[in-house]
Amino acid sequence: MQASSPHVLLINPNSSEVTTGMMLAIARRKADGRLRLEAATATRSPSMITNETQLAASASQVIEIGHAQAADCIGIIVSAYGDPGVIDLQENLQVPVMGICEASMIDASQGGRRFGVATVTPDLAEAIAGRAASLGLLHLYTGIRCTQGDPEKLAGDAERLRRELAATVRLCIEDGAQAVIIGGGPLGEAAEYLRTQFDIPIIAPIGSAVDLMIAALENRDNSRN
Repeated sequence: MQASSPHVLLINPNSSEVTTGMMLAIARRKADGRLRLEAATATRSPSMITNETQLAASASQVIEIGHAQAADCIGIIVSAYGDPGVIDLQENLQVPVMGICEASMIDASQGGRRFGVATVTPDLAEAIAGRAASLGLLHLYTGIRCTQGDPEKLAGDAERLRRELAATVRLCIEDGAQAVIIGGGPLGEAAEYLRTQFDIPIIAPIGSAVDLMIAALENRDNSRN
């Protein structure tokens, strides 16, 4: 895609610029030139959203950013697990909007697969189950398995994060999951690594959102022709 073309905006509802850079790099690798991706970072949220109160509070700035930049982009990806502000943006903007939770669950459930979520944030368990329900996928959802200890400290130790998430993936498989999502934008690099470590599909949510965005834009273009 040409540098001058409209871009897809990736919004990081977490306030960490480092995390935004990591997410954007993953999205650009996945897009492989098919999208021009730019990013925006929330400023009023914690550096890592770890509970439902923070998730709900982050939605207002996601919505503000989306509305402010919608005229300059052709699509928006919201990169926090739980999809803060996504439904509002989908209902009120004219461009496709993808949340990484929604995208990963759609991806994981392809062909009627049962899927689980492996993550570091047990305090988001109800929000994640609620998202599966809102997408009509609760009957395929085997549940969430979480690492122990402080999520931010764990996310800052790449080797330990991979090891402990791998253990939670195995628990999801024991629960009957046929695909496992690594649930969290800040877990993006770990998700990419773990995709190669198991015999079942390990779903990296940022990549799922990029794929769905490309498909949505192609469908829109085809409908116009």
